[in-house]
Amino acid sequence: MEQEIKLRKAEIEDRNIIWDILQQAIERRRLDGSTQWQQGYPNLGTVESDIEKGFGYVMTVDGEVAVYVALILNDEPAYSSIEGAWLSDGEFVVVHRVAVDEKFAGRGLVKKLFDHIEDFTRSHDIQSVKVDTNFDNVAMLKILESKGYSYCGEVFLAGGMRKAYEKIII
Repeated sequence: MEQEIKLRKAEIEDRNIIWDILQQAIERRRLDGSTQWQQGYPNLGTVESDIEKGFGYVMTVDGEVAVYVALILNDEPAYSSIEGAWLSDGEFVVVHRVAVDEKFAGRGLVKKLFDHIEDFTRSHDIQSVKVDTNFDNVAMLKILESKGYSYCGEVFLAGGMRKAYEKIII
């Protein structure tokens, strides 16, 4: 049977499940030997702030929260100085804090998440999606490549250099 997958705004009631999912992701990054997310960010305060500002989104599978993401419109100060060049200088959606519940791992949900993010971007008449990730986050780098994102250079974020990508949507 086909699963129902939806992207919706996170509610404050989702806070604890989101934080659980992020903690799993933080631990996974640590076990992978990554430096990403190992300095106390993101934390529960980050989640609460995302929800409060309307940036927090969850992707649900048959009503159960499976993936967390922050989607921020036009606002990532770190993106104003890039070693390299963005593809565009129009409006953009920034993708931050992607995390998948381990129960749902290995099902290609992050690829589906990016489809939903691109639909969201298109429906809001926004030109592109921008995203950055750690140089050692191999899984995310592969997904970005497979979804047609272009490597634009490096940005300095959360205390380190990140690989920056963009995809033109409209």
